[in-house]
Amino acid sequence: MRDRVAARGTGRQTAPAVTVLILLAMLVGCTPAPRPAPSPASSGRSAAARWQPAPGTGWQWQLSGRLDTTVDAPVYDIDGFEHGAAEVAALHRKGRKVICYLSTGAWEEFRPDAAKFPAAVLGRGNGWQGERWLDIRRTDVLEPLMESRIAMCARKGFDAVEPDNMDGYRNRSGFPLTAADQLRYNRLIARIAHRHHLAVGLKNDLAQIPELVGDFDFAVNEQCAQYGECEELSPFVKAGKAVFHVEYELPVARFCARSRQLGLSSLRKKYELGVWREPCPAAGS
Repeated sequence: MRDRVAARGTGRQTAPAVTVLILLAMLVGCTPAPRPAPSPASSGRSAAARWQPAPGTGWQWQLSGRLDTTVDAPVYDIDGFEHGAAEVAALHRKGRKVICYLSTGAWEEFRPDAAKFPAAVLGRGNGWQGERWLDIRRTDVLEPLMESRIAMCARKGFDAVEPDNMDGYRNRSGFPLTAADQLRYNRLIARIAHRHHLAVGLKNDLAQIPELVGDFDFAVNEQCAQYGECEELSPFVKAGKAVFHVEYELPVARFCARSRQLGLSSLRKKYELGVWREPCPAAGS
């Protein structure tokens, strides 16, 4: 918001001074007003135009193998580093929205920017080969790195970001991370995405959904049915925001009926997250 111009003094003026002021006011009134500077949003997508997926929106999540663009799903979630603007544009021509998968809470040794992460912010392994938790308290280091990654997604034309590993405080990260640290960091990632006019999803982190549902545009969840946690995602659905949900070990018969009741967008996938998918059947089929 622009600051208010300071109020002028109101002391009595002599008659000649009043005449001069009237003439000056007339001249100013005849001068064209300067054009306002263009807002940052005018050169790209506006915040108002940011994508907002609705509950029940179908999706495909593919993070490995050759990208298959023939899957009949309105939303694709694909690796942001591995796929370029041409692939995103091809999906857009098919009417798909495209989510950019990134790891924002863990370091990955195989990424092209891996050397930019100082050793001091690298913690324990997170269970995946070549990956380590990040010290999310060090936003002085991590914010510019994550800004660069999310800006890459925007340049490639993605509609949204799926930031992964957003619950380091609940894991043996190697750092004394707290819930407050995680809230600050997750909100930072959401703000960065929104600065680039991208929607952003909250990945897992179920315990902090009540605090974060207002900061994120959708949720992505793994295995809430297997662990009896799907009801915890209801705040997103009640807010009119999609929950993209996947199970790996349960057959669809074990979770799809409840998923429909809760308004989740549910799939069964294999752990490697290749092309194969088994979506929940439509109601009554």
